[in-house]
Amino acid sequence: MNSLLAPLKALSFLGRQPVTLPIEPRPAAPNYRGFHVNDWELCIGCGTCATICDNQAIRMMDIKDLPSDPIKGIKPRRPAMDYGRCCWCALCVDVCPTGSLALSREYVHVSLDLNTFFILPDEKGMHGFGFPKGWAKSSDSDLLDLKRQGMSELKAEARQDSFVEIVQGFDDQTALLEASRCIQCGMCHDACPTNMHAPEYIRAIWAGDMEEAVRQIYRTNPLANVCGRVCTHRCEAACSIGRRGEPVSIRWLKRYAMDKVSHERIKQMAKEGLTSTATGKKVAIVGSGPAGLTVAYDLARQGHAVTVFEALDKAGGMMRYGIPEYRLPYDKLDEDIDVIQSMGVEIRCNTRVDIDMTMADLEKDFDATLVAIGSHGGRSTRVPGADHPQVYSAIDLLRRITLNEAIDVRQKIAVIGGGNVAFDIARSLARLQRNKFGEVNMVVVVLEARESMLADESEVREADDEGIQLFTSRGPRRCVVKKGTLTGLETVRCISIFDEQGRFHPMYDDGDVMFHEADMVVEAIGQAPQLEFLGDVLTERLEWDKRGRPVIDAEGRTSEAWLWAAGDVVEGPDVIHAIAAGHRVASSIHQEITPA
Repeated sequence: MNSLLAPLKALSFLGRQPVTLPIEPRPAAPNYRGFHVNDWELCIGCGTCATICDNQAIRMMDIKDLPSDPIKGIKPRRPAMDYGRCCWCALCVDVCPTGSLALSREYVHVSLDLNTFFILPDEKGMHGFGFPKGWAKSSDSDLLDLKRQGMSELKAEARQDSFVEIVQGFDDQTALLEASRCIQCGMCHDACPTNMHAPEYIRAIWAGDMEEAVRQIYRTNPLANVCGRVCTHRCEAACSIGRRGEPVSIRWLKRYAMDKVSHERIKQMAKEGLTSTATGKKVAIVGSGPAGLTVAYDLARQGHAVTVFEALDKAGGMMRYGIPEYRLPYDKLDEDIDVIQSMGVEIRCNTRVDIDMTMADLEKDFDATLVAIGSHGGRSTRVPGADHPQVYSAIDLLRRITLNEAIDVRQKIAVIGGGNVAFDIARSLARLQRNKFGEVNMVVVVLEARESMLADESEVREADDEGIQLFTSRGPRRCVVKKGTLTGLETVRCISIFDEQGRFHPMYDDGDVMFHEADMVVEAIGQAPQLEFLGDVLTERLEWDKRGRPVIDAEGRTSEAWLWAAGDVVEGPDVIHAIAAGHRVASSIHQEITPA
């Protein structure tokens, strides 16, 4: 019955006044998710947004005119969005390490052209209207852990009178937490001179596979114990997490992986891929520092017979004779060297090229020769009084300390220099000073301002903990000598270091003079290689640059076809750069001595 009367009931509405609802857009919630916006000034092109997108809605596009700087962790590319795939989950926003990416409050795009749904967003948005942000990263949604795990170190009172290693390394739980911070963007890989596979070995650590981590490390670095402790770790400056927080502890994680796998197992793993066929070619390497050892490792793995000649009683070069044992325990250095020797490399210590043989002998007896000596000669300030017997070279003292030679440590010491070597010798002598006199009376005089110093921040901080005084923006004026006795160091305030052309040209305020009482002064203002062993004939034949270094090509080959050079002799003191140069030289030598 109701169904029969329903049409009649509908007719009753014909006489009623209609109700009109205005068509107005309803405001969305403030954090509603619209189209992407990207601040190109903040974006570094890391690609983390594309990696996390399960829908493959984000593609990294190379942009021709954008700056690129691997050292600073900047790539010339930006994310493009495919709105046929995007589900507006905002994971890309929440994982963005710089905070450049957000979702705007712009929601409408109507077009028959499907290509217009693939856009390269900038800060103005999809249509350039500059809509306000909708969903942006917050402390609640941020997927990143911005604070690194602390490193266990010996307290000053437990370390200041010995050379025991200060950094104790990560425990298992701390290493796992630190590894979990890595977002696998690969910026560190591009910044490292050797292109270390850091994301891969960190991922292996996070997965609990330490052997795989070591395998990834050894793909590019045969001195992993060393670099796990004293690498300059510039990769961490490129770490994208460091844009808003603290970078991942890439160096310490390398050390952790190496410490977790036994030395004998590492030797076995290092031999994976080692050729079993000898080529019959012989290569001589002068110097057993990081560059020489890397070349030896690479060439031995390819079947060449490699002999390393080392003038001192143990191999390692500046890694052993220029770095204190509290930073680099020599047993760990020995482990790295033992792995290299296990490849078949012969190392002849206490063998000087200028005494036991000549460079001409090497040219005659070997198919290729590499000069890879360290910078064992210290530079002098040459200020008045610098020739006094109680004025020493830092690098000479560091070598003597390693050799356990007696050093006439004085009660009041002044060190000139602001790099790591200056703090290495200051802290080493402070230990000897404390053991001899029961106290430390040490000053370090630095030309640079505190914020511009070359030394690692950890070196400066630890030196302060150990009672060493720091005087910044001061240059040496003279070593004060009275009646043949050294009484101190006179310094003046440095007001600028470089001239308008960027050349080293310190300017001083002669009215600001300080006297630092000292009966021992140490100069630590730089080192230089000692090349007398080359001999007059070869020195004359070689091409040299304006700084007195042999001219080499991109692969380290000198103007003499049989001779290569790498490491401190051409690049300066830096372990990881020396390793990178070693790989290039080894590749060049292999190509040269291997028949096509």
